[in-house]
Amino acid sequence: MGTSYTYPCLPPPRFLPSTSLLHCLPLRSLVALHSSTNSSSNPTNNNYNNLLQSLCKQGNLSQALKLLPHESNPSQRTHESLILACTRQNSVFYAPIIDRHLAVDGFYHDPFLASKLISMYSQFNSIVDARKVFAKTPEKTVFVWNALLKSFVMGEKVEEALSLFREMGCNAVKFDSFSFSCVLKACLSCSFNVLLVRQIHGHVIRHGFECSVHVVTTLVDSYAKIGKVFCAQKVFDEMPHKNVVSWSAMIACYAKNGKHFDALRIFGEMMMMRSSEIVPNSVTMISVLQACAGLAGLSQGKLVHGYVLRRGLDTIVSVANALISLYTKSGTLDLGRRVFDSMIIPKSAVSWNSMISGYGLHGFGKEAILVFEHMISAGISPTPITFVSVLGACSHAGLIGEGIRLFKSMEKKHNLKPQCEHYACMVDLLGRAGQLDEAEKIIEEMEIEPSPTVWGSLLGACRIHGNIQLAEKACSHLFELEPYNAGNYILLTDIYSEAKMLEEVNRVKKMLEAKGLDKLQGCSWIEVKKKLYSFVSVDELNPQAENAHAFLTHLVREAKEMGYVPNTKVVLYNLEQEEKEKIVLGHSEKLALAFGLIGCCEGEVIRITKNLRLCEDCHSLTKFISKFTSREILVRDVNRFHHFRNGLCSCMDYW
Repeated sequence: MGTSYTYPCLPPPRFLPSTSLLHCLPLRSLVALHSSTNSSSNPTNNNYNNLLQSLCKQGNLSQALKLLPHESNPSQRTHESLILACTRQNSVFYAPIIDRHLAVDGFYHDPFLASKLISMYSQFNSIVDARKVFAKTPEKTVFVWNALLKSFVMGEKVEEALSLFREMGCNAVKFDSFSFSCVLKACLSCSFNVLLVRQIHGHVIRHGFECSVHVVTTLVDSYAKIGKVFCAQKVFDEMPHKNVVSWSAMIACYAKNGKHFDALRIFGEMMMMRSSEIVPNSVTMISVLQACAGLAGLSQGKLVHGYVLRRGLDTIVSVANALISLYTKSGTLDLGRRVFDSMIIPKSAVSWNSMISGYGLHGFGKEAILVFEHMISAGISPTPITFVSVLGACSHAGLIGEGIRLFKSMEKKHNLKPQCEHYACMVDLLGRAGQLDEAEKIIEEMEIEPSPTVWGSLLGACRIHGNIQLAEKACSHLFELEPYNAGNYILLTDIYSEAKMLEEVNRVKKMLEAKGLDKLQGCSWIEVKKKLYSFVSVDELNPQAENAHAFLTHLVREAKEMGYVPNTKVVLYNLEQEEKEKIVLGHSEKLALAFGLIGCCEGEVIRITKNLRLCEDCHSLTKFISKFTSREILVRDVNRFHHFRNGLCSCMDYW
């Protein structure tokens, strides 16, 4: 029978069914039941408001609407209950009925209910109906304006949202924190978002909201999402009051923009606050774990994992997913799998994607496919990201047939239309294997316009196999699509340099200079005795670099005795061979490796992370060093993991 329930404002009845059984009774019985329980009260006052609200709370919207005409004076709360029930059930059918009742009962004059009605329509993506309600509302308080503003943002009507915000200013509507939060979200969808965010920032200051924690935190988050880390930091530093959301937003800003050291630094500052109001939550810890993963900081990550366990945050699926990513990106695939297998909460698609991606990063393509198949067997529908992960795994392992089969299954079996990132995976898969004609054919047969990632994959394959003609074709598109991406110019100069086409090398270098572009500086990170250290190529300012360089010279001498020959083709300057060798000797991953060998305990695995692709010379030298030092070395570059053991690499020189 469930738990009995006595309606407030009514005398206790001798028997009244539980609210969970109200939907079982016909309307006539409900009316009779209510009349009998209300017999001692004024017979002319049939107040059905409480009963209507209970029906809505139980999700029985159809019965509530049938009973509504029997209530002569429906309250504001009753109408709110009807709107909320309709929104929760996503009941587009009942929406106009409720709308008409509000109009008949004169509640369009109620700004609160009008805003709720507009929010309901925005939930249904019925922007036209939301506008109609707004137009009929005579007293347009900020709540009503905000409701329409939110409906535009949810419906991705960016221009309308910005226009309405301007109209609010012209009509002297008093903005609140929600107004600024909504319009900032709209700004992020525009191509000129940087200018718009700065303009809204100006409005925030002019209207005196620079002390509002909610508004300023949204500003930090907005600057972070458009990559303006310095602006986000400045806004954060000037906040008079910070809460856990503010700190979390700043940590996330650094983590998402590759400033992993800064993310961990500011997390340390947050922990020093010792305030009961500033306690890291699941959102905070996800960003901290992302920063640890970005640096492959295993020891740091384990400390954070311990904190997560003590706070009981590991029961949150998004935190568990971040832990999987941490361990797989730190080179400990077994620990990532252990977290994945021990999840007591239902695994999300992101959980499976993280595990598939982890196997792919380590070059275990067949294992990645096996996890994908288990995901399907578990009844989890693959997402577009799932296919990016599994196709990428096929590419790193050279599994051409499996990759083609999975690509074809996207649309045939899973009703997913391939997007540019999936075509880029296929171009990479075929291109790495030397099937450049097939890779080019994939692009020619695309039903959508190829993106820079697609042409970039083709250019990368051309660099591996030295196909000048196809590289020039790819660059003709890349230079037009992303004229200020220095990496494309660098790759083309590498291809020309390998082919001894010095005139073409100089031509492309002049293009770089004319556009004011610089090559991205190589940077590597290593964790030694639970501390993280960074090195950049030809690092003269780093106090650790001098000792590392001296020891590196000794390592190279030993490697040469074993047959190592420096590969200096990456040096594009016309220099003597000895000078070229000095340049490649200063690569950041070599300095990090030497520093690790000096500082790490004997037998400890050396883990290095690099922000660029591992060059051929560093790859070759590391194989030799792993052999004569009998050390296991893990290097994670921008594409994948390289496990060096006894003179061999897990990639089998296929990367």
